Amino acid sequence: MKSRSPTGGLVYSTESGRMCPVCRKAIAQCSCSIPAPAAPGDGIVRISRETKGRAGKAVTVVRGLGSDPATLETLARQLKAACGSGGTVRDGAVEVQGDHRDKIASLLIGQGRKVKQAGG
Repeated sequence: MKSRSPTGGLVYSTESGRMCPVCRKAIAQCSCSIPAPAAPGDGIVRISRETKGRAGKAVTVVRGLGSDPATLETLARQLKAACGSGGTVRDGAVEVQGDHRDKIASLLIGQGRKVKQAGG
């Protein structure tokens, strides 16, 4: 007789899609509370300047802010306003046009975040 692991079993059904490993219901009908996985990273915000693939124009890239899209959009708006330039959110990182590493670092330190300037 095989023993079942507490989280083992069916994880996908062609009828209902992904299945909860705890209550074995479809994710949409899941009644248990599975905590969301923690954001990958070490809690340090890394600021770097990149020019590769941008026709030589400098872009300040801020990584490690978290993965919530709404939070990233709000923070990107604040950073762009503080630097007086444009930018975007791409692949979980905020990109601000121009070299604004010092301004962004001081703003994020003021918000209580750990900041490192990565790269050259």
